[in-house]
This record gives sequence, structure tokens and C-alpha cells, in this order.
Amino acid sequence: MKNFILAPDSFKGTMSAQTVCSIWSEAIKKHIPDAKIRKLPLADGGEGMVEAFLGACGGQRKAAMVSGPAGERVDAVYGILPDGTAVVEMAACAGLTLIGKDNDPRKATTYGVGELLLHAANDGAHKIILGLGGSATNDCGIGMAAALGYRFYDRDNKEMEPLAKNMVHIDRIEKPEIMPDIEVLAACDVDNPLYGEHGATYTFGPQKGVKGEMLAELDAGLKKMAKVIDQDLHVRIDDAPGAGAAGGLGGGVLAFLNGTLEPGIDLLLDVVHFEDMLDNTDMVFVGEGRMDWQTAHGKAPVGISRRAKKRGIPCIALNGMAGKGAEAVYDEGICALFSAGQGATDMSEIIKTCEQDMSRLADAVVRMLCL
Repeated sequence: MKNFILAPDSFKGTMSAQTVCSIWSEAIKKHIPDAKIRKLPLADGGEGMVEAFLGACGGQRKAAMVSGPAGERVDAVYGILPDGTAVVEMAACAGLTLIGKDNDPRKATTYGVGELLLHAANDGAHKIILGLGGSATNDCGIGMAAALGYRFYDRDNKEMEPLAKNMVHIDRIEKPEIMPDIEVLAACDVDNPLYGEHGATYTFGPQKGVKGEMLAELDAGLKKMAKVIDQDLHVRIDDAPGAGAAGGLGGGVLAFLNGTLEPGIDLLLDVVHFEDMLDNTDMVFVGEGRMDWQTAHGKAPVGISRRAKKRGIPCIALNGMAGKGAEAVYDEGICALFSAGQGATDMSEIIKTCEQDMSRLADAVVRMLCL
């Protein structure tokens, strides 16, 4: 066994995917000096997606000054791949990491996302991969749409500011005369509907500061937007899987961009021609910070393991820890599951030893493979 693919996701809060790759590679080389190792640090739509694509494919980093979630100006980075495809993270300008303690989810905007898409289009990109992870917003993408030229009006034909708090008052949408010539593929790793008990607001809103009466208010706003979008744009998004991603931006991609929602990991694997990478591969390593029941629903490690399984290539997972339902990944092509955690649950304690813990785990696993 000499040919390995190392394809970890980031271990959020502790280690980057690149760091994990280095730890695993060192363990393999220690015991199998002539091993051939290919590293593929992953991202499935959240923070780090631009770096994952550029690392795997090459290309250029681009910077643009655009609107942040509170309307402030922020420096956002996106990528242009060698074939001209742009890779954009909505989190770069509308992400949770950009909001302060005084964030008002009713006013958080995706306007900067639209500005970033325009920057990429002006760079010559006709195809854009848009990551939807890590959002601070709950506006159904109307901020993004406004940056592209859409206008929103109430029943008295008064133009409404494209903010989440105004969604419930919007009765008419006016399309822009000209739209950029772009094909948008949105990297989406959830299948939540736009509104309702399992929709954007009730599922993801609390982590963005949505609470109390705001929950019902913003959920009603998303429901109203689905109705008006169907009425004026003739696009049904209320029952579309993934429409609730990124505070309803998933639905906004379908409605305002005529885009598509696809698993982020599949977009990356297709771009890097992963099927070709599997040729002559003996084993694949995957992993993430915490593997649990959610992993089996299409997160990055399972996106990898499903493809490896089709080729009869063993895939093992080395994680920070395993949570409830992690055993579900065995049905998805992962043949063995290991955890580096030694019982610590406090993040401040985990951070202190995470690299040493992973190094010990990788060493033990490779020793076992050499038996």
C-alpha cells in the first residue's frame, strides 16, 4: 500500500485542512518512506472554499471592496481558476465572522454578495461557484438581488430597502433591464426549505442573533418573498430543497440568478477531476473536526467516500471526535472511523493539544496499516 489521497475538511476552531494534511503525510512517510501522497484539502461551501479550489487547481486571488453584513465596507477575496471560473464565498462579505455583538439580523444584508458577483463578472468570469456557508443573514438574497439591479416595492408602490425586516411588506419585484452573463452554481450542503419549522429562520437564525418575536417575523417575511417571487419571477422556491441555506440565499440564487444548488464537495471534486486522481490509489484518508449523523447527509468526507466506494478503494476517517450517529458513515463508503479526542470537550483545552493528538492517531493508524 503506497498510494494515498489525503482529503480532510477543516477541523473548525482547531486546525486547517492544510495542517491536517501535513500531519497525516508525516505519519505516512515515517512508516512508508516511498509512499506517493496527493493532498486535497477540502471545503464544502463554507469558509476556506476559495483557498481549497485555488490550492487544488491553481489560479489567482482577487480582492474587492464591497458591502459587509451591516453595510460597512469590507475587503473580500475571491478566486479565478485557470479556466476562468470564479469562486466566491458569501461569507467573505456577509458572514458570521464579520458581525459584532450588536448585530441586528433584521438589517443584515447580502448586498456585498451581489457586488462580488459583479466584480467576478467584470473580471471576465461567465461561470461562478458561490459558497453559501457561514452566513450572518436572513434576507432571502434580496440584498444580493438589489446590487444586481432588482427593485422591491410595497402595495403602495413605494420602493423598499432590501433588508430582511422589509420582506413581509414587499408586494412587487421589478427585474433589472440587464443582468450579467453568468452561470451560478451555488455550493450548498443543507437541504432545508425556505421557511417553516425546518426552514432558514428557525433552524439557523438563532446562531445569527434571531430570537423572540424576530423568529416569526423573519419566517413570515421569507414566506411572503416566496409568494411574490412566484408571482413576479415565476420561480417556485418555497418547497425547493436547500432554499433555506444561508438565510434564504439558496432560494435567492434560484430566483434572482436562475442558478443551481449543488453539494459543495461535488463541485470541487468535479473541478479537480477526482475520478482521475483515484486511478492507482490504494487508500483515501478523510476527516473533520466532529463526525456525526450530519456527515452522512453529504458533507465533505462522505462526498469523497462515496466516490472511493464506487472504485473499491478503502476510505478511512481520522476525526477530532465522533458524535451521535457517526456510524451512519459506514453505509457511505467509510470503512473505519477513528477519533483523536481524549475526552476533552472544552474548545480551549482541545486547541492546546489537537495537533499532537492527531499526530498520535495518524501514527497509530499507519502502524496498523503496515502490519
